[in-house]
Amino acid sequence: MLTECPVNSHLKPRTGGQILVDALRLNAVERVFCVPGESYLAVLDALHDAREQIDLVVCRQEGGAAYMAEAHAKLTGKPGVCMVTRGPGATNASVGVHTAFQDSTPMLLFIGQVARDQQTREAFQEIDYRQMYAPLAKWVVQIDDPRRLPELLAQAFQRAISGRPGPVVVVLPEDMLCESATVADALPSQPIHAQPGGAQLAQMHALLAEAERPLLILGGGGWDAQAVEAIGRFAENQRLAVALSFRRQDLFDNCHMQYAGDLGLAASAELVQAVKNADLLVVVGSRLGEVSSSGYSLLDIPTPRQRLIHVHAGLEELGRVYQPTLAIVSGMAAFARQAAELAAAPAERHCDWIGQLNQAYRNNLVCPTAPGAVQMGEIIAWLGDHLPSDAIVCNGAGNYAIWLQRFYQYRSFRSQLAPTNGSMGYGVPAAIAAALAAPSRQVLSFAGDGCFMMNGQELATAIQHDARVIFIVVNNGMYGTIRMHQERHYPGRVSGTALHNPDFAALARAYGLHAEVVQATAEFAGAFVRAQQAGKAALIEIRIDPQALTPRQSLDQIRAQALLSQSNK
Repeated sequence: MLTECPVNSHLKPRTGGQILVDALRLNAVERVFCVPGESYLAVLDALHDAREQIDLVVCRQEGGAAYMAEAHAKLTGKPGVCMVTRGPGATNASVGVHTAFQDSTPMLLFIGQVARDQQTREAFQEIDYRQMYAPLAKWVVQIDDPRRLPELLAQAFQRAISGRPGPVVVVLPEDMLCESATVADALPSQPIHAQPGGAQLAQMHALLAEAERPLLILGGGGWDAQAVEAIGRFAENQRLAVALSFRRQDLFDNCHMQYAGDLGLAASAELVQAVKNADLLVVVGSRLGEVSSSGYSLLDIPTPRQRLIHVHAGLEELGRVYQPTLAIVSGMAAFARQAAELAAAPAERHCDWIGQLNQAYRNNLVCPTAPGAVQMGEIIAWLGDHLPSDAIVCNGAGNYAIWLQRFYQYRSFRSQLAPTNGSMGYGVPAAIAAALAAPSRQVLSFAGDGCFMMNGQELATAIQHDARVIFIVVNNGMYGTIRMHQERHYPGRVSGTALHNPDFAALARAYGLHAEVVQATAEFAGAFVRAQQAGKAALIEIRIDPQALTPRQSLDQIRAQALLSQSNK
């Protein structure tokens, strides 16, 4: 005979805001990034009671808050949490959600919404977030009943962390958050990942044994320290050259003798050719997106000429662009652990192939002299010699990042925070989140002048929360990447790319930072040491010659090449 389960005697009425905050605590959320809004005041009130368990980081713009949540997740492996208000707040935050989606980062964005009885009237700041965020998030849910908060929040966490990680958007009508309900909490969510089967591992091992020019390509999200250590053992045991996908350079020690470089915007011609020449590609975690595939040119679509073993946590990604010889649906940890246990290849196997690729990578570290008094290559080399191996280096998008990503050698896991979606404005907020999550580690933010100005106001957040970042602003007075493309396609016709900038050091001092200006290479080391000793956040503005647009070509050389090409048509 069935009987009703009695209501737990310890339950008591709670507001929707309190139920939500209790769910955050149960899921071990330690930090929330926000810009406050009246649409979720009930949540802010509940966070007041949880201030000993959850650190509330108040930001200056929702885009910066969303970037911080995404960077926090990248660094810690735990879902980043961001809270914003409706309408303009939600639209501002979309840039961080897009970053989390393309970077496969677990994240929850909570949006305050208009009251339930006002919806569909185009009420003040009303947006249908199911439509707005549908292509940007793994899932979008609006919770209209406080009694369903435990159930749907558990599902939100579950979706964010399982399979291919990514962002989930949770919409919260403000009157629902104020309404009380008596309801039990859900259990903490746990990630669910597939793992490789024995037959798949055996087939992979056979393909590896037959290969003469195999290349292991690592990327994507869902990695942890144990997975990175295990995939390193797999590479060593199977004698594989290792390349890393765009802005995933901290998944393998860049100083290792089997390292072949990264398939990013600064990829060497030798590595690009090696992907084409390989007879077996073992792609683990990476989608081989547009950048890492050089505009989808390195592998034939849909059937690559190379044998392809594709390992990914998302079933939907396997065969989406490339038909693999062997497809394996697996989380990174499970695959790496089992792959590392496969019988090792002979120690002499692939020596010439590995040596050739590693030598090409090391040759690419040599930076030619650039125009002007500042040599960014020498500055990056100095940082590589003086930073601890676990230093966290953050950057957004722009030509300044090419020096960093081509010449800096990442030596440890979770030492690079950079957006694979090429989003400007990321480096400043990402570094603040990193400094708060790992206060004992050295944290650097690299930004160009255009990139910095997109979220430079978050310097106030750094000071307010004592995030001791060293911000480096590379100032060339232009949107450098766009100017580079402009000169290649429309040489000499400068339009929309010139910038009139503030005195960045003076601006930083106004926020309360230590700040200096560097105008020659020899000035950088002293300025950096003083920044380290400042006892607070610091900023170094590096003023470089506008001609120093790329490591390989000056602005004038790019223009002259374009004009010559046009004249020959």
